[in-house]
Amino acid sequence: MVVGDYAIDLDTIVVGSGPGGYVAAVHAAELGQKVAVVERYDALGGVCLNVGCIPSKAMIQVSHEYLTAKDGADRGIETGDVKLDFDKVQEYRKQVVNRMSNGVAYLFKKNKIDVIHGTAFMKSDHSLRVINDDSAQTYTFKNLILATGSHPIEIPGFKFGGRVIDSTGLLALPALPKELVVIGGGYIGSELAAAYANFGSHVTILEGTDTILGAYEKDMVKIIEKRFKAKDIDIITGAMAKEAKDNGDSVEVSYELNGEVKTVTADYVAVAVGRKPNTDDLGLNIAGVETTDRGLVKVDAQGRTNVEHIYAIGDIVAGAALAHKASYEGKVAAEAIAGQSSVVDYRAMPAVCYVDPEIATTGLSADQAKSEGLDVKTAKFPFSANGRAVSMHSDEGFVRLVFTKDNEQVVGAQIIGNNASDMISELTLAIESGNTVEDIALTIHPHPTLSEAVMDAADVALGYPTNI
Repeated sequence: MVVGDYAIDLDTIVVGSGPGGYVAAVHAAELGQKVAVVERYDALGGVCLNVGCIPSKAMIQVSHEYLTAKDGADRGIETGDVKLDFDKVQEYRKQVVNRMSNGVAYLFKKNKIDVIHGTAFMKSDHSLRVINDDSAQTYTFKNLILATGSHPIEIPGFKFGGRVIDSTGLLALPALPKELVVIGGGYIGSELAAAYANFGSHVTILEGTDTILGAYEKDMVKIIEKRFKAKDIDIITGAMAKEAKDNGDSVEVSYELNGEVKTVTADYVAVAVGRKPNTDDLGLNIAGVETTDRGLVKVDAQGRTNVEHIYAIGDIVAGAALAHKASYEGKVAAEAIAGQSSVVDYRAMPAVCYVDPEIATTGLSADQAKSEGLDVKTAKFPFSANGRAVSMHSDEGFVRLVFTKDNEQVVGAQIIGNNASDMISELTLAIESGNTVEDIALTIHPHPTLSEAVMDAADVALGYPTNI
């Protein structure tokens, strides 16, 4: 095939094999395209699978199981002297990652997707060069999907290396730290701070704003703060990190609080203040692809850049840096290349923070809805009135529905509680389907389950709070 001056090797090349890239590649192949994926690392699956979502959840799960084994005496569980083998924890994390990465490799083989290992650079708008060690090869394409993801932000005074680590390093520590400092109280920092506290580390969170988990509403954050306090996690808000001094066997972290410089010493300091899109070294300007001043690629509702046959998805485009968002956008881009009319619709984008208890949100908060001109009400049902939650020794938290006053249509929801990550999907579907609170209230939920709290919240919204 020839396009312009180029002999085309492939219908579609996908750069990056993370949750956006591999889904885009598989779906493009399912739609009949000849596809190749360029991946700079040996393992497939991107940041999420290898050093992000999956390994962090493996460690978080083990930390919960360890805590349950230690503190189950009040529920009749006596296990004696519970010990933690941190080497085996790390081995388990690696096993989970390897299994999932091998799964991606299987999907590629099944769908006849070629994998090209190396780092990609744009050579023109229809070709890219892939460099791997001392070799380099140019590939031409009809269509290109950029799914290069993001990397942790490094802040002044905290150059990564030694005992100054990013989130990737925090997952792969050689031994359990006695003292750990986490800079940044967002979802990444809070999740891993909680996991290490469960394992027995003393954790200090330095957060520059006036609250941890600033993306969530205050009544949810208060529950997490209470649980963190019970875990002996020190939360220092309004703290501006200044510098880290690596002493070889420890690290001294200085920060400014209320105009005074203070220090804290730890085994490691982990910087978790956000991520930056991987677009700087792609050579996008050579292909004529436009980006924002933040390095994000400008795209339309199909993921198409200003260059008609080049698409971008995931962390390198606007919106939340979520794995499932990237996968969704990858499907849309693959369908757009296939000539379908698919477009992205972020009406209800679920998000989960795997702290304890879990936080899950979807759609709009009440404040967001009001800022968009919607006249809304809220209804909340506590897990303390849910039999299943009480029996699970996990009755903190609630389900909250956000709905319009005029027709009672659900436009948002927030859940904080055990298994919130699984429960939020029902409410995401309700929002996508335009359901009302009555639709939810009339949907029979099995008893006793946590999901009954969703139905009960709908009853509260209708003015019939049967179970409270």
